[in-house]
Amino acid sequence: MQFWKWVFNLVLIFSFLSEFSESVAQAPICSEEDRASLLSFKASIVEDTTETLSSWIGKDCCDGGWEGVQCNPSTGRVNVLQIQRPEGDSSTYMKGTLSPSLGNLHFLEVMVISGMKHVTGAIPASFSTLTHLTQLVLEDNSLGGYIPPSLGRLSLLQTLSLSGNHLKGQIPPTLGSLRNLVQINLARNLLSGPIPPSFKTLQNLQYLDLNHNLLCGPIPSFVGEFKNLTYIDLSYNLLTGRIPISLFSLVNLQDLTLSYNKLTGNIPDEIGSLKSITSIQLSGNQLTGHLPLSISRLQNLWSLNVSRNGLLDPLPAIPSKGIPALLSIDLSYNNLSLGSVPDWIRSKQLREVKLAGCKLKGNLPHFTRPDSLSSIDLSDNYLIDGISNFFSNMSNLQTVKISNNQLKFDITEIKLPEGLTSLDLHANLLGGSLSTIINNITSSSLEVIDVSNNFISGHIPEFVEGSSLKVLNLGSNKLSGSIPVSISNLLDLGRLDISRNHISGTIPSSLGQLVELQWLDVSINALTGQIPGSLSQISNLRHASFRANRLCGEIPQSRPFNIFPAVAYAHNSCLCGKPLQPCK
Repeated sequence: MQFWKWVFNLVLIFSFLSEFSESVAQAPICSEEDRASLLSFKASIVEDTTETLSSWIGKDCCDGGWEGVQCNPSTGRVNVLQIQRPEGDSSTYMKGTLSPSLGNLHFLEVMVISGMKHVTGAIPASFSTLTHLTQLVLEDNSLGGYIPPSLGRLSLLQTLSLSGNHLKGQIPPTLGSLRNLVQINLARNLLSGPIPPSFKTLQNLQYLDLNHNLLCGPIPSFVGEFKNLTYIDLSYNLLTGRIPISLFSLVNLQDLTLSYNKLTGNIPDEIGSLKSITSIQLSGNQLTGHLPLSISRLQNLWSLNVSRNGLLDPLPAIPSKGIPALLSIDLSYNNLSLGSVPDWIRSKQLREVKLAGCKLKGNLPHFTRPDSLSSIDLSDNYLIDGISNFFSNMSNLQTVKISNNQLKFDITEIKLPEGLTSLDLHANLLGGSLSTIINNITSSSLEVIDVSNNFISGHIPEFVEGSSLKVLNLGSNKLSGSIPVSISNLLDLGRLDISRNHISGTIPSSLGQLVELQWLDVSINALTGQIPGSLSQISNLRHASFRANRLCGEIPQSRPFNIFPAVAYAHNSCLCGKPLQPCK
């Protein structure tokens, strides 16, 4: 009995092995045509720091070893090619062109080649033969030339993204044949001409992004027929005319961005019909009239930006329960004379309030929920006082801009919120010393300090290690004393301006350790001695000015110091060397 049991088990094992070997034998390897097409693409890439293509070896491109390549398991034909630079990693790239041989991957359904900033050349017209494609994503490369009109033959295409390249010319009308398109993104190129009338047939569109191009003409009214549209961004173009009323019938629309065009006319009252809208961005146009009261009906709106237009007083009297989800509002630089911040703005739990150039007067405003604020811009107004308790309870404040007002106070009286990253108080009437702004506590968080064009006196404080400062602008004040050697602790500093003060002493050689510096201005002070040779280490410097001091000796004879214009060194005691006269 035991013998027959052993025989039965042996038969089962042989049966399993036979079936396994048959299944292995039946598993298709990749088509030779597909393999040749991929290797031709690999050959057109002359440099690959992503090391993706180094895995493309061996005869079987379907065995899972070729990174970014997938095959249909039943046919062995390549159906996915996906090559993307890792997000946030700008050091990796491919250099080369897109081989037309990719058009021979006849069973390809998804092609994604994105984030390769050194992939240049044209989009091959052969891609129009990839009739199984549902996704074509070639974004954030450096592709040039025109969009091939033949791409209109890709009838199954649902996603077309060519954003972030150098494509020029008009958008081909043939793209209107892609009736299955759900998403089209041609943003950040050099495309010109109108939005094609043929786009009217793209009735399945949910996502339309054409921002940062050179498109002109009106916004077509047929966009209001795209009933599934949730996202539209036409910003940073040259579009003209009025905002079509039809846009406001898009009940599923969540994001509407038309900023920085040449749109005219009023903001229509029908804007209150956008039931799903969360973000409205209309800044940088030529819109006139009043902000409609109907916006108070927008229950989901959290961001409203109508800045830099010609909107007029008065603002609508928004009820206390109107726009309940609002978190960010920007009314800056219109023809508004608000006088004071409206109660419906002060009383809301907002994160961002931007009311620059709105003719605010008197004291700084008090907000009902200061703990919710993360960003405030009240610059270019006529505010005069109220700083002493302005920052009270602003525990989440990160950026504040109250520049170009008439605020007059001693800055040593300010108590800045912990965690503040940007402080801009330039062009006011501030006095006192810098000790409360530059110290051990603020240095860990503050990245931007601009207190230029005031009456601040005293010395520049010492800088501690671990500082986060990237911008330090102390120009046009009454500062005296010397530049502290500890300035070398500002390792992230990109901009330093201490011009138009009474600073004396020498330029410390430690300044040369600020290798991230791109802007340096120490002009119109009383500095003496030489320009230290250590500054030659700052190779990324784009602007420098040493003029109107008492400096002497040879200018560092390395780029960029020896190619800055002569005016950058004018009115000193005895500087010499290029670009000035040779040293004796």
